[in-house]
Amino acid sequence: MMIMRLYNQLLSEFKREQTGYSTIAIIGQSCIGSVAAMVVLMNHIPAGIKLTLLFLVTILCMAYNGAVLARLSAKATFNLLVMSVLFSILTIVAILI
Repeated sequence: MMIMRLYNQLLSEFKREQTGYSTIAIIGQSCIGSVAAMVVLMNHIPAGIKLTLLFLVTILCMAYNGAVLARLSAKATFNLLVMSVLFSILTIVAILI
């Protein structure tokens, strides 16, 4: 319940200034995605898992960047941002633990 309230507040704020937040988020999200890709590539995990994680991190980052460039709806763009950032952070945490 609390998470949905936070999500709705963040979404409404994102909608209010979508152009500015999208621009700033591209920088932050791309940096987090780059760190996730670096951590995946520097670790000694099986090649299949490594390439799958690298593919997913890259696709999610590119999906958000594409959504911004295509000027998709605020909700779709915001959802891609959240998915991309969460997946990258979870990948970083999972590999470093």
